[in-house]
Amino acid sequence: MTNPKFNLTRRRGLQLAGATLLGSTVGLPAFAQEFPSDTISFICAFPAGSGADVLVRYFAQGVSEVAGVTVIVENKAGAAGNIAAEYTARADPDGYTVYVHAGSSTAMNYHLWTNPPIDPRTDLRGVAAINQQPFYIVVGADSPHQTIDDLIAYLREAGEDASYATSATSGRVLGAAFTNALGVSPVEVQYRTGPDALPDIMSLAVDFAVSDPVSTMINAREGRTRTLATGAGSRMQVAPDIPSLTESGLDIAQVGWWGAWVPAETPDDIVNRLNALFAEVLERQETQEFLASMGGDTWIATPAEVDAMMVQTVDEAEALVELADLPRN
Repeated sequence: MTNPKFNLTRRRGLQLAGATLLGSTVGLPAFAQEFPSDTISFICAFPAGSGADVLVRYFAQGVSEVAGVTVIVENKAGAAGNIAAEYTARADPDGYTVYVHAGSSTAMNYHLWTNPPIDPRTDLRGVAAINQQPFYIVVGADSPHQTIDDLIAYLREAGEDASYATSATSGRVLGAAFTNALGVSPVEVQYRTGPDALPDIMSLAVDFAVSDPVSTMINAREGRTRTLATGAGSRMQVAPDIPSLTESGLDIAQVGWWGAWVPAETPDDIVNRLNALFAEVLERQETQEFLASMGGDTWIATPAEVDAMMVQTVDEAEALVELADLPRN
């Protein structure tokens, strides 16, 4: 385990003292009963105003309401999320520092660094899942390709004369899996962000794009693009009319997912209490509608299920990084 911090903060000491005094209370452990009693920090891996920041702040507000304490968001951007993840892993394991991010991206990062700062399987502990949100295959609204099968037929005919846009690691991975499964080699055009790629998608300068879920939903709703398929292994509840690539005979099932983590040595009672707080927020209809607007399906899971998913995702990510030929830092 990489987290070596054993020195108790003043807050941690007070909590343990309180637990001793309340040790005879019937029911939940005293430590769990009094948690949380102080400000909780949600660690966001991207800057304020980003799509990730919007999601983290939504849950900070929700958890604050159900827990009755202040929850603040600390933006620790950089290194594709590694700075925020490492900050959390090194924090005191008292439940007051919570990393809220894409588990799929965190797993991918482990294989993108020659010397990764942490191993998310052992240095972080899952608290709760939030949602599942895949990337999508999209075309411009004026594209002649009406269905995913139309696009596949065109790509097989055009070969290297075709092109597609990507703007994120997950998009690059799905794009590589899609074209590899078809046995075609269209030119990949990389953009810094999804909005940067939009003009070329709309003008048909590129034949298709691998789009993040938020951009996919917004642009389709505004009539800028047409969504042809999801990279998930099955149709999503948020977009039941969008077929999966498996329906076209392609063995592709890539689903991004978000969750929350704490330092690995955080006690069970605190982890379970945090899980319950997230679950209460996730069960709200307004939360499910918010997550749908972000292009994903709500996912409620136990801490053990989150940990198991992280292990699985880290294992799967290694082959995907190699397939997409992603550069290592």
